Amino acid sequence: MPILWREATPPSEDPGASRVLYLHGVPTDGHDFLPFLARTGGIAPDLPGFGRSGKASTFDYSIDGYASFLESFVAHIGLERFSLVVHDWGVLGLVLAQRRPERIERLVIVDGLPLLPGYRWHRWARLWRRRFVGELTMGLVNRFVMRRVLREGSSAPRPANDALAEQVWSHFDHGTQRAIIRLYRSAPPEVLEAAGAHLGDVVAPALVVWGERDPFVPSGFASAYAEALGGPARVELKQGAGHWPWLDRPEVIEEIASFLG
Repeated sequence: MPILWREATPPSEDPGASRVLYLHGVPTDGHDFLPFLARTGGIAPDLPGFGRSGKASTFDYSIDGYASFLESFVAHIGLERFSLVVHDWGVLGLVLAQRRPERIERLVIVDGLPLLPGYRWHRWARLWRRRFVGELTMGLVNRFVMRRVLREGSSAPRPANDALAEQVWSHFDHGTQRAIIRLYRSAPPEVLEAAGAHLGDVVAPALVVWGERDPFVPSGFASAYAEALGGPARVELKQGAGHWPWLDRPEVIEEIASFLG
């Protein structure tokens, strides 16, 4: 299955500088991280089912399926040790980190889906997880609905939100809709919690950034992630920011870049 990824050279000339792997969430793709790549360099793939990567019906659109894909992907591109930045469903990379904690140099979690106890799916996810209802809901999504949904997650100026919606809409085909439905249905709360059972094995320094107004994942999970990880972790709650905090508070890009550097 073809995989598209974006790759940028780190601006630092330090040969020991860590490479960075950026993993996007749902329903976006690696395009999210273009401003980060310009600042830090690194690699930002479109995960299977999203963006311009392959969307095969035979792919295992589950937590384990994506984790196995990521193991193969980092081997393919030659990542031995790397820093990891995850947003939303990009926490699939945390499963890889738990399997190979010695390979993670630094970790950044941005409004990540909780691989932790106590999370209740947001209302859109609850619809997607229901058979027939999920398919019907997906079938009713048009450009206008996409804009409305994504505006819920951000307090950024309307042009920034609309630009995000247009980017998502340009690749929101049947393959992506199928990937979203299968992924959400593969992950009841007990599966999410089990997927994070060994977060304590991840001892790399961590930065947890959260939009205080995130309507999809409550900000209390920022501290929960920091407590679950096995290494030093700093939490940054961003006032007035939503699910994509770097859109609402552009200084987040520099803060993450400085932490990675």
